[in-house]
Amino acid sequence: MTDVQERPDGTAAQPDEPNPYLLGVFAPVRDEITADDLEVIGEIPRDLNGVYLRNGPNPRFDVTGRYHWFDGDGMVHAISFENGTARYRNRYVRTRGLSREEAAGHPLWTGMVESPAGNPVGTARGLPYKDTANTDLTFHRGRVLATWYLCGEPVSMDPLSLETLGAETFLDTLHGDVMAHPKLDERTGELMWFDYGARDPLLRYGVVGPSGAIEHEVPIELPGPRMPHDMAITENHSVLMDLPLVADPEAARKGRHKLLFDRSIPARFGVIPRRGASAEIRWFDAEPCYIYHVVGAWEERSAAGHDTVVLDVCRVTRPEPRPTRPGPIGKLLGYLRLDARLHRYVFDLHTGTTTETQLDDANTEFPSIDTRAQGGAGYRHSYGVHIADHETVRFSGLLRRDRVTGERQDHFFGPGRFGSEAPFAPRDGSTGDDDGYLVSFVTDERDGRSEVEILDASDLAAGPVARVRLPQRVPLGFHATWVRQDQLRHTPA
Repeated sequence: MTDVQERPDGTAAQPDEPNPYLLGVFAPVRDEITADDLEVIGEIPRDLNGVYLRNGPNPRFDVTGRYHWFDGDGMVHAISFENGTARYRNRYVRTRGLSREEAAGHPLWTGMVESPAGNPVGTARGLPYKDTANTDLTFHRGRVLATWYLCGEPVSMDPLSLETLGAETFLDTLHGDVMAHPKLDERTGELMWFDYGARDPLLRYGVVGPSGAIEHEVPIELPGPRMPHDMAITENHSVLMDLPLVADPEAARKGRHKLLFDRSIPARFGVIPRRGASAEIRWFDAEPCYIYHVVGAWEERSAAGHDTVVLDVCRVTRPEPRPTRPGPIGKLLGYLRLDARLHRYVFDLHTGTTTETQLDDANTEFPSIDTRAQGGAGYRHSYGVHIADHETVRFSGLLRRDRVTGERQDHFFGPGRFGSEAPFAPRDGSTGDDDGYLVSFVTDERDGRSEVEILDASDLAAGPVARVRLPQRVPLGFHATWVRQDQLRHTPA
């Protein structure tokens, strides 16, 4: 969420104080390295085989003007495990925008809180912002796709070497952009996605088939432009969102980009058959809210014998930005604050009604489940991060929640230590969605050192089973994924 401020002459106002998102645990690293023979405290489990990858913003050039955390060029940090050994490497996501800037030797785009006047077009929908592919990573057909939070061009990368392989066009069938969090159903090989913007169609929903090409695509009508961030899939349906985060019309008339949360508009959830027509979508109203990330979704039969779709999310409790201190930096920090709770929606396909319930009181976000369960009968255990009570976004620990019993386990990284999203990593021969490990980059702000923590997913409270010290700092960042060894060995034709 951004708010562009300008001087009377139309140029961007300069910061009056240092930006915390360029300092300390957030400060960018520019060296791209590969390192093995890493120091290990404890013993890396020999049944942990695969690669953990995490994306995040890392400006390639020195920042001019005001910096928004979402501006930085994508950089992927990865640690691969094989038979008790580990190797670390980091590489920039070499997007079209970054390649153009490297050729020029300087930035060509301003950031999200600067005026975009004069910026080159950076997206398929014509936005004057640089698509940095810095947000998420999704494994698909032997590659990982780096994606961007405003909808952009998916960038294919090799999951082991981190070589950028180029823009992913899905066999030349993609004509537009893809949102940050496409959903893969490993059982069918289908990848579900959407694209949104300020001109028609306001929302497009599509399915990449197991062939690797887009096999289904439909426009979705909305009452006006929206900024959905995530979606969900079940065995037979996809769930899309129409949430009341809208453009401020007064700011738009002044040529500024500002978002506001309109409490007079209900949140709406669209349930559509996976390859359904536009007319088949069914909208379910709920209390006004905003949602960044979905935990998971599934189908079940209610006590009344009705077919339902159940959706678990991290529901933002305070969508309106609240400045953390006076001045432009305080306003920016207020926009980035995260305050979310686990929340459940049940959509009754017979009555058309919605039931919603808060599930937990922890401030938690960046949730994940066993990717093998996505699009199936539902997960049992979910994993998220604890959001630290700090004016910048920091992950102070991890939590595991059992959706059947409601039991929660917590692991905190310790004073001054902040981690990363930790997707479930099944052990070899895993038989359940807690039969494996969680892996997280952890950075200590006191000495600037980074390491990798490996935890038993069934017993977070026991602490790390191993820690791997890294030769350079890993700045705090965004989303991560785990790619299993069997996925690395199998690349579809």
